[in-house]
Amino acid sequence: MRVLLVEDHPTMRGLICDHLRKRGFAVDMAPSGDEALAAIRVAVYDAVILDLGLPDMDGMDVLRRLRTERQPHVPALILTARDSIEARVGGLDAGADDYILKPFDLAELEARLRAVLRRPGPRSAALFRFGDLTFDPGARSAAVAERSLELARREACLLEELLLAEGRVVVRDVLEERLYGFDDEVSANALEASVSRLRRKLVAAGSLVGVEVARGIGYRLKLGVAT
Repeated sequence: MRVLLVEDHPTMRGLICDHLRKRGFAVDMAPSGDEALAAIRVAVYDAVILDLGLPDMDGMDVLRRLRTERQPHVPALILTARDSIEARVGGLDAGADDYILKPFDLAELEARLRAVLRRPGPRSAALFRFGDLTFDPGARSAAVAERSLELARREACLLEELLLAEGRVVVRDVLEERLYGFDDEVSANALEASVSRLRRKLVAAGSLVGVEVARGIGYRLKLGVAT
């Protein structure tokens, strides 16, 4: 899942980004409102984490433009030190899905992020199933015929995207956008390497599910694929 983090404080921004990346999220960072709006124009996000005290504009203006111009349905979590009832009500009325006061615990932020991602929508399923393969998006855990399947962070993200497609081909460019943030160092064959590792692990686990290549297009999950 890809998240946009809009936070002007460099230390806070780094801490949140590092924590979420370790938990399996692709994270893009924007230290200002203008940069946040620029990112939203070129990438699709699963969630936005938004500080209100930005150097160039109020975060509420970013939220309103997100809702009216760009991605009206993406979950948005506000981070702020503004603790008045009026500020909280204003943020929620403007379209925020949650309102988190600073200071906060990173584990709580992650839990609240996952909570809004579980709300109705294609990514809200408690458990994905395909053949003998299951995946829990909340725990980032996979199993083959009830036996645990150990996956690296990027492999788990890849599997989730393929499971969401339910056997349809996912275009290569879409997968790269979903798996990697702007700041990630990505080699030319990074996606192929992740697909290869995921495929090998499925084969080693004896799964009936495999990853099929649609040459020149992308990848999909398919039953009975041995390679």
